[in-house]
Amino acid sequence: MGSRMGTSTSRVSKGPLRQMVLGLVLALFFSGTAHAWWNGEWTLRKKIVLDTSGSGASVSDPTGAVPILIRLYDGNFRFSNAKPDGSDIRFLGEDDKTLLAYHIEKFDPLLNEAFVWVKVPDLKPGTKNTIWLYYGNSGNKAVKVEDTKGTYDENTVLVYHFSEHGQPAYDYSANGNNALSAGTPSDSAIIGTGLRLDGRTSITIPPSASFAWQNGALITWSCWAKFGAPQPNAIIFSRRGSGKAFVIGVDNAVPFVEVRGGGSSQRSGVGAPIAANTWRHLAVVAGGGKVILYLDGEQYAALIASVPSFDGAALIGGDASEGEGFVGELDELEISRIARPASAIKLAAVSQGADSASRFISFGEDELQTSWLSALKTGYVGVIVGSLSADGWAVIIVLAIMSTVSWIVMIAKANYLNRIGRGNSQFLREWSKVAADLSVLENGHGPATDAADKAKVPSVRPAGSDGRKMAPLYHIYHIGVEEIQHRLSADQSGEAKVLSARSIQAIRATLDAGLVRETQKLNSMMVLLTIAISGGPFLGLLGTVVGVMITFAAVAQAGDVNVNAIAPGIAAALAATVAGLTVAIPALFGYNYLVTRIKDVSSDMHVFIDEFVTKLAEFYSQPEI
Repeated sequence: MGSRMGTSTSRVSKGPLRQMVLGLVLALFFSGTAHAWWNGEWTLRKKIVLDTSGSGASVSDPTGAVPILIRLYDGNFRFSNAKPDGSDIRFLGEDDKTLLAYHIEKFDPLLNEAFVWVKVPDLKPGTKNTIWLYYGNSGNKAVKVEDTKGTYDENTVLVYHFSEHGQPAYDYSANGNNALSAGTPSDSAIIGTGLRLDGRTSITIPPSASFAWQNGALITWSCWAKFGAPQPNAIIFSRRGSGKAFVIGVDNAVPFVEVRGGGSSQRSGVGAPIAANTWRHLAVVAGGGKVILYLDGEQYAALIASVPSFDGAALIGGDASEGEGFVGELDELEISRIARPASAIKLAAVSQGADSASRFISFGEDELQTSWLSALKTGYVGVIVGSLSADGWAVIIVLAIMSTVSWIVMIAKANYLNRIGRGNSQFLREWSKVAADLSVLENGHGPATDAADKAKVPSVRPAGSDGRKMAPLYHIYHIGVEEIQHRLSADQSGEAKVLSARSIQAIRATLDAGLVRETQKLNSMMVLLTIAISGGPFLGLLGTVVGVMITFAAVAQAGDVNVNAIAPGIAAALAATVAGLTVAIPALFGYNYLVTRIKDVSSDMHVFIDEFVTKLAEFYSQPEI
């Protein structure tokens, strides 16, 4: 009864124990997937919080969709873990499943600075909204998936980042309204590179179907501007036709918007002047018979007017011949064919400003994908494997074959030596009991004729009943016994059997021949280990040299001396040397160990031959008269 109760208790206690062990194993090896990562091939992710509770900048109306600027720098992003071009960056929604459209304006791993525009479909007002940033995938699958045109909605007519460095401004929207002329770049813009205007030059935006305005058109115009010294009637943006105009400018540090058409001209009221050499967000929204001018997301001035129709070109910067040239800097010009809500204007001003963005956007700590399998794929090993060239793979495959063969030889030879070691030990224990007929271990008993004589023979097992036949000592003993039986004539008279000195010498020569053959068996396949020891490092060195040559040739052809471009190729080339040493070092240790074991067996065979010949001379010698 007590035994049954104990067994039952044991069974009950093993169930929870097994569950605990299983849980620990799953937590150890699959801890990365426990946090519901979007994709295990990405090793790092970061939570980004967009707080609309304090700034009042929220957009729940789909017509107010505004891409959010994500500024990355040393303090919130590990550039060393991302690809040099940022192609492994991914943004996901709050559910950590929905990919968000984005595009990179600038990604500089040397200066550790990046500007990325992300389309967040719905920002809830008065709360903290979350998106996820994934990076840290150096594999070949992490290619660029940025969607430049998809970052902006269908109502966006044009977007200029002014990041072209001397080339005409490129339109990042889907309409292709690229500028016709290039301006002077400014490296001190609020977001990356901007446009510097000196009052003498202007940028032309060509006419297009998407850029045509009808009477009373809905329009949203916005940009960042830094004003120089106060100027009278300096034009930032203008669109003119016969007797009509739409003008945005600054008059002695006071921004204004002016609409002319139908014989009338209206300019917005005068607001407070703004300080020189500071970046300010300007926006103009036209619709419903009203034109509103915003400064830093707040309404600055307004006028009752409707936009006249235009289908011609527009100018960034005024006409210098008319004294309208603007002196200052511009960045992030955007024009839409819709009247954006005030919340969208506020959101753009707050999220893009260098100072206000810190109150709107906050970055969480980097979360590391801790799955050992993903770390193997996308960590340092992933970088090396992904950068291996064809010649490197060829060398590593050859070395892998050599390593496999050497390990097979070492394991098989070690098992073989263990078996013959046990056989030799067993044979020597029985050999030490032989005192008369040397063939007793071969036949199982001596040539005794009665029970009394049989009692004098040592108790031995029949030959072949155990592992003795694997023993080299038994093989040599077997050769010696066959030679004895071959040379001894049948003794019918019962006289003692004798062998001449010449016969004993012949038997010894036969035993020495058997020793050589057994030694050859022991050393068989050992040459493969010597090949792995000497050839592995040289093959690895060959792969490294060829890989380095190819890397430097590629750099020379590209003309780009970049550490991030050279380092993966050099690391992959050195992998061949590591592979060669990985082959040679275990083979060297294994070879020395096995050689020592083989020498011990050879020494045992030499000693046994001496003992056998000694006993042979003693037991089968001519009796003295």
